[in-house]
Amino acid sequence: MLETIRIEGAQENNLKNITLDIPRNQLVVITGPSGSGKSTLAFDILERECNRQFLESSGLSTDVFERPKVERISGLSPSIAIGQHVTNRNPRSTVGTVTDLYSYLRKLFEQKGERPCSACGKTLPSLPIGADEKIIVCENCQKAHNRLTRADFSFNKPSGACPTCSGLGVAKEIDLKRLFNPDKSLINEGVSIWTGSWGEYNTNVVTAGSQYYGLSITADKPIKDFSEIELDFLYYGAEDERFTRHFPNIKPPKTVAKGKFAGVLGAMWRSYKENGESSQVADFFKSETCPDCHGERLLEEIRSVRVNKKRLPELSLLPLNELLRWVQNTSELFAHEEDEILATVLHDLHERLARILQVGLGYLTLDRQAITLSGGEAQRLRLASILGSGLTGVLYILDEPTAGLHPRDTDGLIDVMKSLRDLGNTVLVIEHDETVMEAADHLIDIGPGAGRLGGEIIGVGTTSDLMKNPNSITGRTLGKDITLPSKARKGNGKALTINNATKHNLKRVSVDLPLETLTAITGVSGSGKSTLIFDVLATQEGCDSISGMEEIDSIINIGQSPLVRMARSNVATYLDIYTDLRKLFAEQEHAKKLGLTAKFFSFNTTGGRCDRCEGMGKVDVDLHFLSNTQVTCPECKGKRFKEEVLEITVNGYTISDFLEMNVEDALKHITGKKAQTRLNLLVDVGLGYLTLGQQLTTLSGGEGQRLKLAKELSGSQKGHTLYLLDEPTSGLHTSDITHLHELLNRLVDAGNSVIIVEHNIPMISSSDYIIDMGPNGGIEGGEVITTGTPKELKENSQSVTGKYISI
Repeated sequence: MLETIRIEGAQENNLKNITLDIPRNQLVVITGPSGSGKSTLAFDILERECNRQFLESSGLSTDVFERPKVERISGLSPSIAIGQHVTNRNPRSTVGTVTDLYSYLRKLFEQKGERPCSACGKTLPSLPIGADEKIIVCENCQKAHNRLTRADFSFNKPSGACPTCSGLGVAKEIDLKRLFNPDKSLINEGVSIWTGSWGEYNTNVVTAGSQYYGLSITADKPIKDFSEIELDFLYYGAEDERFTRHFPNIKPPKTVAKGKFAGVLGAMWRSYKENGESSQVADFFKSETCPDCHGERLLEEIRSVRVNKKRLPELSLLPLNELLRWVQNTSELFAHEEDEILATVLHDLHERLARILQVGLGYLTLDRQAITLSGGEAQRLRLASILGSGLTGVLYILDEPTAGLHPRDTDGLIDVMKSLRDLGNTVLVIEHDETVMEAADHLIDIGPGAGRLGGEIIGVGTTSDLMKNPNSITGRTLGKDITLPSKARKGNGKALTINNATKHNLKRVSVDLPLETLTAITGVSGSGKSTLIFDVLATQEGCDSISGMEEIDSIINIGQSPLVRMARSNVATYLDIYTDLRKLFAEQEHAKKLGLTAKFFSFNTTGGRCDRCEGMGKVDVDLHFLSNTQVTCPECKGKRFKEEVLEITVNGYTISDFLEMNVEDALKHITGKKAQTRLNLLVDVGLGYLTLGQQLTTLSGGEGQRLKLAKELSGSQKGHTLYLLDEPTSGLHTSDITHLHELLNRLVDAGNSVIIVEHNIPMISSSDYIIDMGPNGGIEGGEVITTGTPKELKENSQSVTGKYISI
């Protein structure tokens, strides 16, 4: 067995012909500035080549996998890559289902559940496992009942699911407050989902319909000035009874040009029903508790069954650390029974729960939807599950598993990774966290910068080896208390005051948030930080009141939810600079001669784009036994466009070249003021390495959030703006955090307020004011432990975070 994985002559993306030995059966950390080439090395080379070699060794065609640009790789093992992208968007997937914990509980309830008679309420007799009887008769009133099986305890099966909500526990409604901005017009984002050319198109249809019916809707008319009839047309469209009742004698228009409009709400419902949570409008739907099962998902008869005094829905809502205590108690309760199946179920439940607690996720509940987990949470949950598999000889590739993890819980995660290593596996981790680096057996530092300024191996070895390396940016930050200067601002003397917040686990929290400061909300994972800021403050719900809002002119909420769910959206389209780029190409003399207008340079419409890949540059391949993958389009070779379109150049570059160009390089060739402003802001937030054509679905939560921030800052914000950010440092190397810190300070110095939910110690230490929550996660959290300046928290023994602060 080879002792290393050897990579020779790697030139993928920005890697500069690197040759590297990665020791096997060790915990190896790849680090370096954001965009330096870490993910390229780990995922685009190692993971892709592992999959390709696996297919080859199995005697299957490897044509579907494009070989990475590398001369030779030896010593590879089968790989399991655990990235930060949450791919399971099924609303039925919960923490309980993805970990199989819920399956074990269903088995336990089938076997030991105490079930009341539906007629008299007396407990029905239990049957031994393996018994053939399908009918149970109440010994008190002789009423017959069908025997309950494991399937009956599932909210995903018709026999167990509440029929009203189909086992989802919630009914969906469109959040009109988020969707419509009454003060704005149709052409100026009065409808939140109408942006760019899509907004222009819909506005034209609505105004055409207005003329058809003799209404007074115009593109620049604020929605608050719409009449009831005009609102009905906007909401429901030309063919819905809620609008047609106003014009019983007029037939709806037959063409879009005349105003055939489906209505904003009707179109959204259609999209949501067809695509569910993967719909691009899913974020505008809010959930209301099911009126029949009250959110418990199951039929009433199933919900009434108990084991050790608890019903299954009650257990689903317990934090996992509480559930573990219940499992321990239940094991003791049934210890006298000589039942191997029961003992195995309880033992496996205990082991799985203990591993999940080890990676700092004890605050989660079984009922928590998988789609709501952060990238770091989803990754650590899968890590905990993998640990029980006992696999050896595997290459595990992890992408920042500490994302969203409080420093207090990092040691538990490191223990899990070391356990995987000790089983005889190679654990390769992309990470910026200093504690993880210090625990690693081997470090690989890539840099020195991002994009074309990166792609080199700067140093390898231990942390002390890097610290002695004068070329290593990582080495210069290791072992030192990196401190970002705190301006110690006192604010303007005014504050937002949240009164008695009770959302989720918050325990009647009342707290002041000083204005015109950089305020950090800290605490362990699950302590209630995001709930306080994003579920209470941002929505102004879940509490008695919030005072001081009159001081704020606008709120910009920049969380870590996906920017979009459409693979066609990329950096250039999101920043609204691609339209200008297409016009620039269409203005070239050669383009005019060929009759190529701006639409021919779009990869979203037919005409100039490649017909095979429909402008994506890649095509999907179904591998059946492996996850679906994308390969370079064999027709256009990844160029996205037809040959005649690629004849047109600007400064020697084709439209395809521009999409492959990173932000910093694009600044030299795109001269428009709007584009320059937006691209410069991307550099300011540490995203200068992104390419213009990079799909938004491939960005990490932190990258997506910083992209949102750059877009928001490029607008013309007036007055006092409140910025809410959820771990903006996620995915940033320590050297990059300085730029973000400067940008946030610029916002506050300009008379705005910035609130960040954060785990990064340098960023926390540099804030003006801290609100520390805890003391723990889930039911043991939800309180404000202490507030004050970084110095005050460091001196406060009650603060969970204070002991880590560097001043």
